[in-house]
Amino acid sequence: MDFLEGEILCFDKPLGWTSFNLVAKIRSQLCHRLGVKKLKVGHAGTLDPLATGVMVICTGKATKRIDELQAHVKEYVATLQLGATTPCFDLEKPIDQTYPTEHITEALLKEALGKFIGRIEQVPPAFSACKIDGKRAYDLARKGREVELKPKVLVIDEIELQAFNPEKMQATIRVVCSKGTYIRALARDIGQALQSGAHLISLRRTRVGNVRVEDCMKVEDFPGWLQNNS
Repeated sequence: MDFLEGEILCFDKPLGWTSFNLVAKIRSQLCHRLGVKKLKVGHAGTLDPLATGVMVICTGKATKRIDELQAHVKEYVATLQLGATTPCFDLEKPIDQTYPTEHITEALLKEALGKFIGRIEQVPPAFSACKIDGKRAYDLARKGREVELKPKVLVIDEIELQAFNPEKMQATIRVVCSKGTYIRALARDIGQALQSGAHLISLRRTRVGNVRVEDCMKVEDFPGWLQNNS
């Protein structure tokens, strides 16, 4: 394989790693193996540290394809905790408010999910990589600054309720969506549609375009794979 000319690699991003952590790890191992000091490496689509799953990484001249690859349809499996919110809409921050859930049934949940299929407007989370006056929203939010982001138009092709636990008030959903969809923000909006609250407790990106998570490499397997393919 010619990593300098350009290759596309697909990894199953581990829990707790940032997208930058994964890129840095792969770049370091590639540079060591190839005996070079520098190598252009980038990823096509950020995943939060608390998310796992498909991460497409480009090397060399293939980094020119990042925009094209980012535009591909994505699929996620997410578990939502209903009845409570956090400032970042996932487990990175503690619960800041609780809401009633006695009225939530599986039928009501399915009805609410149906409202999000098609072209919708979504306000990105304050804790996101969106830029405000050249600065990342999450940098401002973590400093306690007020962050106001404008809604973005996106497309949700499918939402399927895979499981609902009425005792724990947890729901697992599968979402097929366009570039730019924040599943954390979708969790927030689903909570509001239920006249309650919600936040993510797990998120896995299961597909990007035609790349499925079962086809992706584990980070710990990369050194061995690299030895056999370079």
